[in-house]
Amino acid sequence: MTQQSLDTAIEKMDKAVSATKEEFASIRSGRANPQMFSKIMVDYYGTPTPLEQLASLQNPEARTIVITPYDKSVLGEIEKTLRDSPNLGVNPTNDGNLIRASMPELTEERRKEYVKLTRDKAEAGKVAIRNIRRHAKDEFDQLKKDGEASDDDVSRAEKELEAITKKHVDQIDEALKNKEAELLEV
Repeated sequence: MTQQSLDTAIEKMDKAVSATKEEFASIRSGRANPQMFSKIMVDYYGTPTPLEQLASLQNPEARTIVITPYDKSVLGEIEKTLRDSPNLGVNPTNDGNLIRASMPELTEERRKEYVKLTRDKAEAGKVAIRNIRRHAKDEFDQLKKDGEASDDDVSRAEKELEAITKKHVDQIDEALKNKEAELLEV
């Protein structure tokens, strides 16, 4: 019974780490990355639609993303959405067939803002992992109380849970360290 709770906790913690890494990918760094556009929603005939569903995104140069819409009628709306997006800071140019989004050099102040944002997202990921740990511990206590698991089983499971939690928190710390280095790289 405790093993089932541990397996569930591991699965949820893996998802929390994965979600945190996706959040990191959406934060702009000095280089252009199609993942940065993953949260962009474009008004497509009155429906907010993810940009990735409306166009292909390519990265031909270090600081340029080429956006080729599947439907040319949405070019203007994509351009407007990119221009109005405060977190990207891109300057899109529309040539009638595709949009080139050039990333300007990040200022030192902007880099520090992005590092702070990245740390906030990392902390949110760690909190999610700790909440999963707390929920699993509550399940262990309930199993012990109901007599479905012995004290030794619960003790062993709690030690294993702590090791699993540390491993997942370390994964977020490592991803944070890499993202900070990428952001501060000039």
